[in-house]
Amino acid sequence: MTLKSMTGFARSDGALGALGWHWEAKSVNGRGLDVRVRLAPGFEGLEPQVRDAVARRLVRGSVSVLLATERREGVTEVRLNEVALAQVLKAAERISHLTGAPPPTAEGLLALKGVLEVVEPAEDAAETEARTAAMLASLDAALVGLAEARSGEGGRLAAVLSTQCDEIASLVAAAKASPARNPESIRARIAEQVRRIVDTGPGLDPARLHQEAVLVATRADIAEEIERLEAHVAAARELLSEKGAVGRKLDFLAQEFNREANTLCSKSNDVEITRIGLALKAVIDQMREQVQNIE
Repeated sequence: MTLKSMTGFARSDGALGALGWHWEAKSVNGRGLDVRVRLAPGFEGLEPQVRDAVARRLVRGSVSVLLATERREGVTEVRLNEVALAQVLKAAERISHLTGAPPPTAEGLLALKGVLEVVEPAEDAAETEARTAAMLASLDAALVGLAEARSGEGGRLAAVLSTQCDEIASLVAAAKASPARNPESIRARIAEQVRRIVDTGPGLDPARLHQEAVLVATRADIAEEIERLEAHVAAARELLSEKGAVGRKLDFLAQEFNREANTLCSKSNDVEITRIGLALKAVIDQMREQVQNIE
């Protein structure tokens, strides 16, 4: 089976130099391809490349991509902001002159915001390019994992849908072989209905009653519905073995299944055919639920 689900999750970790990161990619069912991206501060510029990478791997689904980063210990540098310190000392000297307050201690000066700065190591263009390439490679690994997860779930759904196709085929065969469709059975039921009408209305024209009986028999014939249901089963089985995104086609086909089952039930004038039609509707409804998750 080649079906793919729209549900899955994957994660990929990476590191280069002082920076470590991890990507998370998850998806659920959606009408088209809807990509939501949440990137760590400072990496917002990667969003277009992230969206392109998702579009290369996936066709449908609501996809969320997360990037989280962390700096490794010992790679940052603490620097003294001498300009800020000079300004603080000048202000402290003025305060001491005006109030007679003692000069500030070194500990007090260092505790002031802006006197000490935590500085990230400088990164040249080549390092930035290498880091970006490594991060996008990790993203691709996460998307490969997501695609594999969706394929695995798709295999499970394909097995379920195949079983449902078998159930529908079995019910259609039962309707096709039902004794209620036998011409003698139909004739007997119509004759009984006509007899009841004649008994309650002696003035009715027998020729007109015959014409109406023929119309009733024609309307109650479910041969076309059975043929279309058989054709739909064959089409569904072909789609289950196709490559690519077939979720929309399967969804449309499930609607057609439901339409024929409804017509079969509305035409039925036999308890057994009605029972089969209701069973068909139940299986088709289950199929439609499963199809919503197919890419």
